Amino acid sequence: MNLAGAALAAWFAKASIEYFVQTHRLIGGLFCVEQAWFVVAFLIRRPASAVSQHLTSWLLAAGGTFGGLLLRPAGVHDIWGVRVGFVLQVAGLVLVIGSLMALGRSFGFVAADRGVVRRGPYAVIRHPVYASYVLIQVGYLLQAVSWRNVAVVICVTACNIGRISTEEKILSGSAAYRNYRQVVRFRFVPGLW
Repeated sequence: MNLAGAALAAWFAKASIEYFVQTHRLIGGLFCVEQAWFVVAFLIRRPASAVSQHLTSWLLAAGGTFGGLLLRPAGVHDIWGVRVGFVLQVAGLVLVIGSLMALGRSFGFVAADRGVVRRGPYAVIRHPVYASYVLIQVGYLLQAVSWRNVAVVICVTACNIGRISTEEKILSGSAAYRNYRQVVRFRFVPGLW
């Protein structure tokens, strides 16, 4: 599984690098860093003490991780949306890179217990990677407004909210996670949920 994950991440990293080389755009460079980290993370991650075996958990993980690939550039491209969308995407990429660095060897794809991380963005919210996906995808949506893209963002966000639920069920068996939950009260959006 780790080698398959690393190979898939390498494929996405290659596409990101090609995009960056062609465009020299900041977004492309940040995607390169993110995807390169996924390659490394799959190869160095620590074994899980518990992993969800439910098909639903795997489907939610796949939908939440790869559903954004269904976004398309067709749609309305208002200048304000392009600018605000770019800022949201950059913020999301910076957040995901910081979150992945904080996770280190605790990185996972499906709901599992690989230990509790309390540093970096995890000191503010419990699921910053999924929050970053929302920022990136809403940013893309603002740059290319269409009903299709709205539906994709809603579905992918629903998958990631489902992932939060399944992960928290697995992790709640750990006393360390129950203590962490007392300190970091918000799952996804500081002050809200």
